[in-house]
Amino acid sequence: MDKPFLPRDRLHEVGVLTRREIEARILAPFIEALATEFDRERVLAILRNTIIEVARTQGAQLVTAMGGDSLEHFNQSLEYWKRGGALEIDVLEQNNERLSFNVNRCRYAEMYRALGIPELGSLLSCNRDFALIQGFNPEVALTRTQTIMEGAPFCNFRYTRQAGDETDHATE
Repeated sequence: MDKPFLPRDRLHEVGVLTRREIEARILAPFIEALATEFDRERVLAILRNTIIEVARTQGAQLVTAMGGDSLEHFNQSLEYWKRGGALEIDVLEQNNERLSFNVNRCRYAEMYRALGIPELGSLLSCNRDFALIQGFNPEVALTRTQTIMEGAPFCNFRYTRQAGDETDHATE
C-alpha cells in the first residue's frame, strides 16, 4: 500500500517550540520508563547521541531549504527557532566569517521548566546546536560558554567560519 503524500516542509507549519514540547511530552515518560529497566545514564547517553545525529542530518537538510551554507543563510534560518517569540536574540556581529548573537529570552528553557523536566532541556534542545552547524557547514565552528537552560542570564552563540574555501557549497 502506498504511503499518503505528506509534504516535507509540513513540520515548518508548526513552530520548533511546539515541536520540542510535543517531543518532550513523549520522551520524558519514555526515558523514565527505560530508566527503571536499564541504567539511566546509559539511556541518556543513547538519547544524547541520537539527538546529535538527528541534528547533524537536519543541518544538512537545512542547507537545501535555505539555498546555501553561508553564515547569512544560517542566520536567515534562525527564524524557524524564533517563531512565535520562542527566542529573543540580539545580533552582535554578522558577516561572511562570523555570526555572533546572544539569546536573552529562551521560551524553550521556560517550557522545559514548566513541564517539570529542566534537566532534559539541555539534552533535547541545546544539545542539538553544535551538531546542527556541523551538518549545515563543517567549516563553521560554534563556541558557546553559557545557556539560559543551565541558569545563565543569556546564551552566547559565536559562529566562526574557519579559514579556507569561501564558496557557498550549495550553489556550486
